[in-house]
Amino acid sequence: MSMQAQLVDLERQHQALEREIKEELAHPGTNTLKLSELKRRKLQVKDEIERLRHEVEGTVH
Repeated sequence: MSMQAQLVDLERQHQALEREIKEELAHPGTNTLKLSELKRRKLQVKDEIERLRHEVEGTVH
C-alpha cells in the first residue's frame, strides 16, 4: 500500500472515530471508559497521520 493510500485510510479511521466519540457523548449515560479508549485511538491515528505526512514531505524535497 502506498503512503498516500495509507494516509487516506488513516484519515477515514480518524473520521470514523470522531463520529463514534460524538455518538457516545450524545448518550445520557456516557461510558467514560469507552470514551477514553476512543479518544486514545483517535490520537494514535492522528499521530500516525502526522508521521506519514512528515515522511511524504521528506521524500518530496
